[in-house]
Amino acid sequence: MRSAVTNFARFYALFGKVPYYGDREEFKRSIVRQYTRNRTESLREMTRREYYECCAALERLTGQDEWRKKLREELRFRRSVCLKLMQKIGIDTTDWARVNDFCLNPRIAGKPFGRLGTEELEQLAVKLRSIERKGGLKVKETEKRQEHEVKQPGRAVYVIIDPNAPKN
Repeated sequence: MRSAVTNFARFYALFGKVPYYGDREEFKRSIVRQYTRNRTESLREMTRREYYECCAALERLTGQDEWRKKLREELRFRRSVCLKLMQKIGIDTTDWARVNDFCLNPRIAGKPFGRLGTEELEQLAVKLRSIERKGGLKVKETEKRQEHEVKQPGRAVYVIIDPNAPKN
């Protein structure tokens, strides 16, 4: 078996959006022939690479690639807004573990930051602005004490032992 592709949903979803009048089956075969360089007319016999090239071309033809680009740009913009707001309230955004720990809190987002969609990022931005308006994140009392304590060097106790002292 030449092809590792077993799910052709992407192809058929895009193929359905391509305007064409006439025999759709013949049109499909001609597309497959074009991307396999006349090797086959069957989707099942396409290699993975041929399949992806064909689907990418159909996406460009139907305008799906532009739609994906816009979604990606929107997602990047929303993430950037949220990260800037997190910086303002005192979260170290250079440490992804801290960002994810913060977002995993069910009162914040309940998911890791990278798994948030555009709508969830909008909601997160609203919560972050609210936290910022209320004065930022509250530091626990124990952390405050540790920050304000001046650390003094440890004390050493010297015991002088007299070698001539009587032994008990």
